[in-house]
Formats: sequence, C-alpha cells, structure tokens
Amino acid sequence: MNKNERHNWYLTRGKTAILIDGGFFLKRLKSLDKQRNNWDTDYVVKMIQILCVEHAAHMEQQIYRVFYYDCPPFDLGIHNPLSGDFVKFNTTSQYLFKTELFEKLRSMRKMALRLGRISLNASYSWQIKPSKIHDLLTGKITVKDLDPEKDILPSLQQKQVDIKIGVDIASMALKHQVESIVLVAGDGDFVPASKLARREGVDFILDPMWAHIQPDLKEHVDGIRSVLFNLKDNKSKTESRDQHVKTDMP
Repeated sequence: MNKNERHNWYLTRGKTAILIDGGFFLKRLKSLDKQRNNWDTDYVVKMIQILCVEHAAHMEQQIYRVFYYDCPPFDLGIHNPLSGDFVKFNTTSQYLFKTELFEKLRSMRKMALRLGRISLNASYSWQIKPSKIHDLLTGKITVKDLDPEKDILPSLQQKQVDIKIGVDIASMALKHQVESIVLVAGDGDFVPASKLARREGVDFILDPMWAHIQPDLKEHVDGIRSVLFNLKDNKSKTESRDQHVKTDMP
C-alpha cells in the first residue's frame, strides 16, 4: 500500500441495520429544529431517510433494514379533572399525526414498524406538566391557575418497546444477519443487548442525536455518531442529503 494512501482500518464492510426509538427521535428532532413551523409527516419521513443514508454512506454499507419503534397513539376518551370535559383523544392532532406517520412508514423502503402498547397509568389518569410542578410547590401558582388544556396531560405508560428493540438486536446478532447496528436512542436500556451483539462480532454504533449521554455508556458501544443537523451548520447539512434520499432510499 502506498504510504500516502489513507485507509480506514475501522471500516466494517457488509450490511447495517438502523434501529430508531421513535419517541426519542421525534423529541430530539423538535429540539434540534426549533425554528421549523411546518411539522408534517412528510418532513419526519424525510429526516428518517436522511439519517439512514448518512449512516450507511459513512460506513460504506448497504442498509439491511430500518426498524422504527413506537406505540400506537392513545385513542380512548377520559374526563379532564380540571374542566370536567370529556376528552376524545382519537380526534386530537397528535393522534392524527401519528396515525398518518405510521401509514407512511409502513410503505417506506426496507422499513419494519414495531409497535408496542400504550395504556393509562393504573394509579392516576392525569399528571401535571413538570414545568408547573415547581411553581405549585413554591407557591407561585395554585391549582386554580392551571390551564386544563395545556398544563395537565394523560398519564400514559409505554410498554414492550424496549423489549422489541432488545429482541431484534439479539436476533440479528445471533443469526449474523448484519455486520453493524446503528441505534438511535438516548438511554442505557439497550446495554445488555449491545453487549451480546458486540460479543457476536457486530459493530454497534449509538446515535444520540447530539443529546448528552452518561459517560459509562460509551464502554458498551463501538462508536458514537450523530448525523442529523451538524450543529455548526445544520441547514446545509440537512439539505445536502435531500437528493440522495430519492435515489438511495426510494
């Protein structure tokens, strides 16, 4: 090899699977793109495609499959404890948004949609927004000052999502279906699965979307890389891949 020729000795050839924690992805996307007004499902799908192409291009790998994990939107009706009104959640903008998003993801190339379960908390059906709890405890406001439409939320529990992520990681690793796995997430629930995958020879990459992660998580992955919104120039970074999406991930 020519001494002037650069070679990436950390490059893993083959196929990669990209696993996306949907709740985390949407939360971080809104945080990174606060100035955007048009939050439609087409935009979210496009950002998912860009994320996948960026990772595959960086690792010079083919995309084996994209896994998107979330829960169906809450569709029951319950009484608001402050206003007394009966709220039908299957008519809310969030319900319509997620329903439309899931339909579009189902038709996306190489996409596997993994849905868990969502239910009301058995102990209490509503909760106060964290930003208002401090004001209540310090006496700045009273319960009467709370806005029944904005300051309280249904207390929902998401189930089976983490299990589905772990099972998919373990299955692909043990069956040697991929050479690398990219996980878009921000907590340490994946650590047992990532350990198993690495022991099976899988290159395990974490994409926290620029979120802070605990230092001890770094020892359980092979690399950390965020690809959406280069913080120095997020606009040009996103737009530069728009054309690649149409050809690489139809």
